[in-house]
Amino acid sequence: MSVAPSIVLFVAGAMSAGFAIAGLFFLRFWVRTRDRLFAAFAAAFWLMALNQVVAGFSRHAHVENSAAYLLRLAAFVLIIVAVLSKNGPRGSQP
Repeated sequence: MSVAPSIVLFVAGAMSAGFAIAGLFFLRFWVRTRDRLFAAFAAAFWLMALNQVVAGFSRHAHVENSAAYLLRLAAFVLIIVAVLSKNGPRGSQP
């Protein structure tokens, strides 16, 4: 069963828009609090939006697309680093 390219582009565009909106959502919280965790989440969701654009317009299978893989990897590493730095030790404060 083969999927029409227009359907693939439509779904990739819808997912990209969803990720971009989630990035704007976290950006709004970053503006209010200036917490780096929210900025990192916003950047990670924008990387995921870019990932969907690259994967949607790619002529290769999604599994073989290394550019899309690297964007996803960067987004998830950014989230992991942000969460670890937020929950890490805070020095010798009681």
